[in-house]
Amino acid sequence: MNNKRLIDGVSIQYWACVTFASRLHPNDVRMFCNNLVGACNDMGMQINGRPCVDVGQARPDNLEAALRNTHRQSAQMLAQQGVTRQLDLLIVVLPDANASVFYGRIKRLCETELGLVTQCCQPKNVFKGGRQYLQNLALKINVKVGGRNTVLEDALNRRIHLLTDLPTIIFGADVTHPAPGEDASPSIAAVVASMDWPQVAKYRCLVSSQGHREEIITDLFTQVKDPQKGLINGGMIRELLVSFYKANGSRKPSRIIFYRDGVSEGQFSQVLLYEVDAIRKACASLEEGYLPPITFIVVQKRHHTRLFPEDHHAHGQMDRSGNILPGTVVDTKICHPSEFDFYLCSHSGIQGTSRPAHYHVLFDENKFTADALQTLTYKLCYTYARCTRSVSIVPPAYYAHLAAFRARHYMDDDLSDQGSSSVASSRMKDGAVPVKQLPKVMESVKQFMFYC
Repeated sequence: MNNKRLIDGVSIQYWACVTFASRLHPNDVRMFCNNLVGACNDMGMQINGRPCVDVGQARPDNLEAALRNTHRQSAQMLAQQGVTRQLDLLIVVLPDANASVFYGRIKRLCETELGLVTQCCQPKNVFKGGRQYLQNLALKINVKVGGRNTVLEDALNRRIHLLTDLPTIIFGADVTHPAPGEDASPSIAAVVASMDWPQVAKYRCLVSSQGHREEIITDLFTQVKDPQKGLINGGMIRELLVSFYKANGSRKPSRIIFYRDGVSEGQFSQVLLYEVDAIRKACASLEEGYLPPITFIVVQKRHHTRLFPEDHHAHGQMDRSGNILPGTVVDTKICHPSEFDFYLCSHSGIQGTSRPAHYHVLFDENKFTADALQTLTYKLCYTYARCTRSVSIVPPAYYAHLAAFRARHYMDDDLSDQGSSSVASSRMKDGAVPVKQLPKVMESVKQFMFYC
C-alpha cells in the first residue's frame, strides 16, 4: 500500500480504544492509535485524531464489564454532543495470554449485544507497530466500516462479460463443522452476497446453525406456518435478494452466480438438487414468475493435483518462488471428460508449491463459455479486501468461510466442553440433537463486512 490510496476510503468520526494487555502502558497504546490513525489517513480514509473517550485499561477477567463500560461512556459523550448514533469503531488490544479465547468473547459481545464494529490487535504487534502491520489493519478497518479497498477497472468501465451488462448478484456459501469428538455442536452455514453491482466489492453476510455435520445448507429458503398470517417465506437467499434490491435502487438481480465451498464429489447431486431448488423457491417467493438464470459452481481446495512449469529453467513460465504463474488455467486432459470443470491457480505462491483451486460448474443457465467464467473467477480473486494480492480461491467463497468461523465464536463457550453425560441428556426422543440457535448479529454490524 506504499504511495497507494483506497478506492473508497470511509470517514470515522467517533471511535474508542480499550486495552487488556498488562505489559503495555496506556501511553504505548495511545501512540499506537495515533500511528494507526495516521496510516489510515495516508491511505485515503478520514479518521478523527482524538478518540471519544480516553484509552481504557482493564484486566482480562473483567472483560465484559470493561467493554460495556466503554460502550456506555462513549454513548453518554455522544449524547452530550447531540449525536444520535454510536461508535463507528472500537479498537481492542487483546490480553497477553489466551488471546484466541478472549477474541471470541469480545466478538460475540460486541457484534450480537452491543452492536459495535471492533478491530482486535495482538499486544506484540501493538508494541512493534510496523508500517506494514498498520496498513494491513487499515485495509480491514476500511471494509468493516463500509468502505471499498479495491475495485476492478473493468467493472467500473462495464467491460466484464456476463457481469456488468445486467444487475448480477454473486453469492458465496460455506459450512463449517465442529471438531471431531464434539457430538453436540451444530454445523454453521454462512452465505455472503455482493451488494454493490457493478463493482462487486461489498458483501453482506448471513449465518445460521444447522444439524451436526450436515453439509446441505438447510436455511437457504424456509417456510413457516403462522396461525394468523398463513405461510411466511424466509431464508438466507430471500433476505439477501431483498437487501440487494434495496441497495441497488430497487433493481432485482437479473442473474445469479453462486460459488459453493467445501462440497465433496459424492455430494454434488444432493447439493445441486436441494440448494438450486431453494434458490429457485426464494426467487419465486419474491415475485410470481421471477426466475433469474443461475450458475452454480463448487470450489474445491482439498485435492491432490499440483501443477508445475514444463521447463524449470524458463523464467517466463514461473514466478519468484518457482511456482506456475498466477492466472494459469487447466481445463483439458486432467479434467472430467464430459463435465464443465477447471483448475485455476489465481495466486502467486509465497512458500511451497501452489495449490490450484478446482472449480466444478454443476449447473449453468447463464450459458457461460469456459473462457468467460474462468476470466471472471480469476478477476474476482484480485478484489479480496484483506490484502493487496490475488488470493487462491474466489473471494465470495473465502468470505463465507471467514463468516462461518466467526459465527463459531458466537456459540457459548461451555458448548465445546460438554461432557458425554450432558450430550446424552440433550438428545431428543428420536435420537437427534436439538440444534442450538446462533444469537442474532445486530443490524448496525450486519450491514458491513464485519467478518473481515
